[in-house]
Amino acid sequence: MQLEQKSFSVLSDQLTNWQGRKEWFFNREHTDTYEQWYEGRYKRAEVWQKKVMGQLLTSHPGIKELLEFGCGTTRFTRWWKEIGIEATGGDLSPFMLGQAVHLFDGDLVNADSHYMPFKDNSFDAVAFITTFEYYRDPLQVIREAARVGRKGIAFGMMNRNSPKFFRRRIQQAFGKNPFYVTATFYTPQMLIEKVHKALKGREYTIEWTCTGLPKWFPLQQWSLPYGDFFGLYVHFRD
Repeated sequence: MQLEQKSFSVLSDQLTNWQGRKEWFFNREHTDTYEQWYEGRYKRAEVWQKKVMGQLLTSHPGIKELLEFGCGTTRFTRWWKEIGIEATGGDLSPFMLGQAVHLFDGDLVNADSHYMPFKDNSFDAVAFITTFEYYRDPLQVIREAARVGRKGIAFGMMNRNSPKFFRRRIQQAFGKNPFYVTATFYTPQMLIEKVHKALKGREYTIEWTCTGLPKWFPLQQWSLPYGDFFGLYVHFRD
């Protein structure tokens, strides 16, 4: 399903609310500079995040087709191909997708991840990269991902167990950081608890690893629940 580029540019710039609250990804002031942010100071972090997610998914060779929801401008969506996975992107923000159509040559859909417009078992896996933090009903999103993804669900998460968590909240309190006002930060254990609750009755295994440690730290990836980012993969066994 190839969508026309103009499809994502017809909504008003006044569209700023989702789930009854203002969101930064519905604000052109922020979405128009999203790619620049990744190409700047966040570049090193992105390299390690991709390394972590690549390790988790390539350890399961059956994953060939993936749906990434909350794909934004497709930073990760267009990268999956480098590790042998064909991706489709989904996002609620028409402003993000308005850039994505110029950067990504695959399929894109403008939709809400709480109600994924796909049939059961349409993809091998579903992925969320630093977007799951913004969902008001995470259990419903997990269940939708489990319905659409045959083999598993991948999460790339901003970790609550990080000094940056406190810095972000302080910045937010002083009105200096609009990006995390509506975000819920998880630890690996907090996310695992959500998965267990959402997928009660199913058989699966869970793997996770952390990165996002200070540049001077001798290790940049480890199995302790500390660091600015963690990757977690739910592998279905039923």
